[in-house]
Amino acid sequence: MKIGLIPCNVGVSSVDMIVHMAQTAEEVGLESLWTFEHAIVPVDYQSAYPYSADGKMGATPETGFVDPLIALTTVAAHTEKLRLGTGVNILPQSNPLMLAKQAASLDFVSKGRFMLGIGIGWLKEEFDALGVPFERRGARFADYVDAMRKVWSGDTVEHQSDFVHWTGFKSYPLPIQDPLPLVIGGSKKNALKRVARYGQGWYAPAMTADQVEGMLPALDEACAAEGRDRSTIEISTMYIPAMEPPAEALPRYRDLGVSRLIIPLQALGEKPLEGIARLGDDVLAKIN
Repeated sequence: MKIGLIPCNVGVSSVDMIVHMAQTAEEVGLESLWTFEHAIVPVDYQSAYPYSADGKMGATPETGFVDPLIALTTVAAHTEKLRLGTGVNILPQSNPLMLAKQAASLDFVSKGRFMLGIGIGWLKEEFDALGVPFERRGARFADYVDAMRKVWSGDTVEHQSDFVHWTGFKSYPLPIQDPLPLVIGGSKKNALKRVARYGQGWYAPAMTADQVEGMLPALDEACAAEGRDRSTIEISTMYIPAMEPPAEALPRYRDLGVSRLIIPLQALGEKPLEGIARLGDDVLAKIN
């Protein structure tokens, strides 16, 4: 079982905190560090955050969101083994050529440690601020994935669609990993279809093993439609040790086919850096 930590880029007080967090995580044996993405946090918004009862995300407008790819580049520069994941970046509001370039570059400078986690987003006000249509974001997502994979192929890029008009260019360096892992986030039926169609991994927005188990039939159905077996998809999900003690929880997650548990930083208490150090004894020691 792989154990990751999220987020390394939100609410941090300094770059030194990011570096210390990353190096401590690597020292205790964590496998990966992950980020959240929001370019802005509106002072007021009507969009409903899908993973809380009140429809609000747990961040104020003053919360610092360091850009995920910049934060992970910092982590890459100060570590040797940690894998680096975005959990998740909002693909339809991005410029796909710039994101393809940045993702390939991060995989290059990290020597093949990057996982590009992507989702369709939910915060219309953020799309509006960026000047990107919120409508048809699912179709935009699908088209951008196809287009970015052409950029990463090394071949001359030709891609004409409702959203992208590219012709006659190449972009190097290519990602070290082939394919660059795409980790698709989401829990709705259409999200799981995107996982089955495009993903090397699934970022399951669940907090318990029961929640993961409840989503697996829909994922199996989506995989069957694509002629895939669920075992070809690396499943990652949130995990809070205080809610599900490791000795009982880890075997169950394994049985469900989960490959990676990602622990929220806030679950480690008021002194998260000390909490990271304790994970070696509290969680990692119970894996084998």
